Amino acid sequence: MKTIIKTTWCCAIATATLIAGVAAAAYPDKPVRIVVPYPPGGASDTTARLLSEKLKQVTGGTFVVENRPGANGNIAAEMVAKSPADGYTLLMANVGPNAISQTIYPHLNYDVNKSFAPIGQTTTVPIVLVAGPKVKATDIKGLVAEVKTNPGKYTFASAGNGSSNHLVGEMFKSGLKLDMMHVPYKGDGPAMTDVMAGQVSMMFTTAVAARPYITGGKLKLIAVASKKRVPAFPGAPTISETVLPGFEASSWGGLVAPAGTSAEIVKHLNAAMVKVLAMPEVKEKLSMLGAEVAASKPEEFARYIKDETDKWGAVAKSANVVAE
Repeated sequence: MKTIIKTTWCCAIATATLIAGVAAAAYPDKPVRIVVPYPPGGASDTTARLLSEKLKQVTGGTFVVENRPGANGNIAAEMVAKSPADGYTLLMANVGPNAISQTIYPHLNYDVNKSFAPIGQTTTVPIVLVAGPKVKATDIKGLVAEVKTNPGKYTFASAGNGSSNHLVGEMFKSGLKLDMMHVPYKGDGPAMTDVMAGQVSMMFTTAVAARPYITGGKLKLIAVASKKRVPAFPGAPTISETVLPGFEASSWGGLVAPAGTSAEIVKHLNAAMVKVLAMPEVKEKLSMLGAEVAASKPEEFARYIKDETDKWGAVAKSANVVAE
């Protein structure tokens, strides 16, 4: 009898594995949504659209981008977290809704480390410090000296209270003991507009968002916040090498699915994503935008998200940042 039970159990496991394999082999047999938590035009949207186009070629399936902005990306993240775990609704994850929000939103309706099945990181997006006409300095050492000489007279903008560029600004302000006021906006666009107009002194933003304004002479590139210099702006020094050793802040992108999505589908998507990110034209396009390819395995991305959640959680608590 024990032999019969054991044989039946083994057959059941084999059948389940076979079914999962068949399902993954047939996937995707209907359109896959890649939900972007921001309006069109930013780093997340640009990366998602590039991915969707190439994933069609690699998998033979249909991938469509859907923009769901709002609440620092949390609206889109919650929607995906509560979607069926069948691989047909994915989130273009990033540092805001998938790391920072866990700490600053006391009643978040999802858990960044439990509500999603990480597929893989796609990009690292360098963050840069830019300034408008209100700042006389043209380099980071000059800017720091200018702000310290005029305490309380300088401001830094962000895409909103608790946004990633808000926390980077708080980390910069705290590390250098600068007396500056934070001015939150509803998105990077309005914030940069006021920096360019001189209504606000400066802001941290992604290289992708700032590049056209830097090259167009409307914003001054002061320094790079990431660990190393950015290929798109090779002459711009990092904050770490000039005024604040160890300072490091980057945005990032990646794909996640709802928790419970089968390991076979996650593996299938990761393999396709890695293949797309290895394409020379994709690397070139992302590099031109100021982003860098950072393909990773699902388990590596899961660890990275956990580390980012801990890092920015500590910054938010130290600055007493709570989202409105």
